[in-house]
Amino acid sequence: MRATAVFLGISIAWAASAAGQSVQYRSPAGVEYRSQRDTGAIARAESALAVSPRNVDLIIQLGVAQSGVRQYREAIKTFTRGLAIAPQNALLYRWRGHRYLSTRQFDRAMDDLTRGSRLDSTIYGIWYHLGIVRYARGDFAGAADAFTRALPGAPDAGERAGATDWLWMSLSRAGRSGEARALLDSRPDSVPAGNVYQQRLRLYRGEVNPDSVITAVDTSDVAVATLSYGIGNWYLVRGDTTRARTWFERSVRSGGWPAFGFIVSELELRRLR
Repeated sequence: MRATAVFLGISIAWAASAAGQSVQYRSPAGVEYRSQRDTGAIARAESALAVSPRNVDLIIQLGVAQSGVRQYREAIKTFTRGLAIAPQNALLYRWRGHRYLSTRQFDRAMDDLTRGSRLDSTIYGIWYHLGIVRYARGDFAGAADAFTRALPGAPDAGERAGATDWLWMSLSRAGRSGEARALLDSRPDSVPAGNVYQQRLRLYRGEVNPDSVITAVDTSDVAVATLSYGIGNWYLVRGDTTRARTWFERSVRSGGWPAFGFIVSELELRRLR
């Protein structure tokens, strides 16, 4: 029986791997989170790259396609391949740093994003993700600085809402409540975004109550993880660690492991022990 169980376990693992569902992250509790199957985007990107294997833009496209199905470790290898060709390309550091963050390799993410910011200080995605890494590490003042730099360069309403949200959280956690309130009052997110960050900002402004933030249409694992973290942090800022913990736990239960809210919820729960 034991041999049969071992064989079945190996068979299941092999089948998942063969289907492109490789292990991307294993939580401290031992939960394995896997990638998804390629629906064609990766195959197309690989075909294009095969024609021009030193084309950095095509390398980035392949890494982005891999990231689209949560193949973050594969994407890291792709971006590393690009850096061997173009070691001063800031966008490659932006993308690889983001994926180090997704796989909880925070020190490597910090190194890549910091180096990317020195190579090109105008890239929105570098500052945004550097802010996330600093926030995850508990450097809330540093996170506020990064999001302050990111906000003016937000490419659309959705990203502007996201940068505003994380800046508010960073300022609040850094004990700068006056600046956090002034940020909300200035409404840098005035153009409707229609995303989860806009929903969290409505909570911060007192326009909805915590139990109304997650709606019936918020069914994806990433959306639930993101919204749950925002609610939990809102309670934490107000000193209610019990309710905060409940929402952080809900974020983790969502299964939306790539979400920044999920990533930080895991860390918050460790801090609250």
